[in-house]
Amino acid sequence: MALLAIVGVLAGSLATPSSAASKARARVWASQQPGVQHLAYRYGPVKIEPGQNNIAFSDMEVPKPTVDGYIVAIKPNIRLGNGDVPPVDVVHLHHGVWSNRAAPRDLSRGASTFFAAGEEKTTMRLPKGYGYPYRASDPWSINYMIHDLTSNPYKIFITYDIDFVPADAPEAAAITPARPIWMDVQRGSIYPVFDVLKGSGTRGTYTYPDQATDPYHGRPPKNEWTVDRDSVLLGTAGHLHPGGLHDDLWVDRAGQTAHVFESSAKYFEPAGAVSWDVSMTGTRPDWNVQVKQGDTLRVNATYDTKRASWYESMGIMVVWMADGTTGRDPFTTKVDQPGLLTHGHLPENDNHGGTEVALPNATKFAPTPATGPLGIDNFIYSTGDMTSPAKTIPQVTAGQQLTFVNNDAPRLNGIWHSITACKAPCNKQTGIAYPLADADIQFDSGQLGVAGPPTAGTISWQTPADLPPGLYTYFCRIHPFMRGAFDVSK
Repeated sequence: MALLAIVGVLAGSLATPSSAASKARARVWASQQPGVQHLAYRYGPVKIEPGQNNIAFSDMEVPKPTVDGYIVAIKPNIRLGNGDVPPVDVVHLHHGVWSNRAAPRDLSRGASTFFAAGEEKTTMRLPKGYGYPYRASDPWSINYMIHDLTSNPYKIFITYDIDFVPADAPEAAAITPARPIWMDVQRGSIYPVFDVLKGSGTRGTYTYPDQATDPYHGRPPKNEWTVDRDSVLLGTAGHLHPGGLHDDLWVDRAGQTAHVFESSAKYFEPAGAVSWDVSMTGTRPDWNVQVKQGDTLRVNATYDTKRASWYESMGIMVVWMADGTTGRDPFTTKVDQPGLLTHGHLPENDNHGGTEVALPNATKFAPTPATGPLGIDNFIYSTGDMTSPAKTIPQVTAGQQLTFVNNDAPRLNGIWHSITACKAPCNKQTGIAYPLADADIQFDSGQLGVAGPPTAGTISWQTPADLPPGLYTYFCRIHPFMRGAFDVSK
């Protein structure tokens, strides 16, 4: 792979939200620290195979500043070789996690991780006067998951703009060191996810882990961390997947609980909380929450459950803090004020989908008794695929099961597929907001493959044996242009 780092002064402004999303408008926090340099880097090119959705780690030097100093802001993205940002419904950054391998290792807390983002592209900004200490000798790595939603290959660059104050700049003398604390509802997993099912929770929302049944299997909670020394919380912003509404941070002390911040998902998506067309709110620059040694930080995540199921969801907040006792006590002072957006609407989210019919209506196809497993080959569901010229769907009687088998290179850096229920006819054009896992009767196979997370550990899956008679449509969550149907007879 070739390697290129670009360093220079950046100019530009954030895109303005569309009129359809006016309700999501909010002031964006844009800080400017004294003495800051605006540096731009890119890692790659990264070769993306057709349909790829695997977790990978940087296998070459990660570009970074060449001198010691302080990092005060980071803004992530991915770009094609020509510099364009690809549409989110084509290829996107499912997640990127930047780690400093020279930092103290703490697998339970992610102490070496100093920045993370998903396709919502949350920007990290520290308040004026604070910075993440950086040494030019620090070895960096990136854990990334690039999701190719198509059957085409790509070469992309992971880009990250850094606001940086060199150690020899006069302004550096006034900077107080800040450290990151990784707060995660499924802390400690390489793929920290949970499922949110349509209709679960109460009043159309579901909060994890609070409303889950034994989410940690009798083990200590993964969403908590005990404060190791008196500190001031400086800032945070949340990470959610589509369907997510907000992440919440709490402080527990001697039997008392204080809510200190809600990182809200502000959707520009016209259809609501169903896509990556979203920006998370971050804390205001003057947040400054005092915590004491022995306090417990706790995080949870809330999703909408009226519209659809949300498989492989996340709830993460990287909390920045500094040593000291100069903050506001959350048990005597209200500190949970509404946050500020980290960015506006992004143009790569403009293809929402779901308005025009793009595929035949499989509810009109002729049922044909199933005679064996249904192979998934070349991004096609075999019998029952909506693109099939035969216009037939497989049929089983109630109590029988259909078996699907992924034949599309399901091992190593392969191609994973899912069979996920969607509301019939489920045949409109693909976009970031369509199709959805919105069927009244739900089922999902997971990502069929045997390559560790995020795969399900199997290449085959059977439909539930208790499906009542009826016609069922489904799609692939990883490649949503794939659609199919089957019939259950009496």
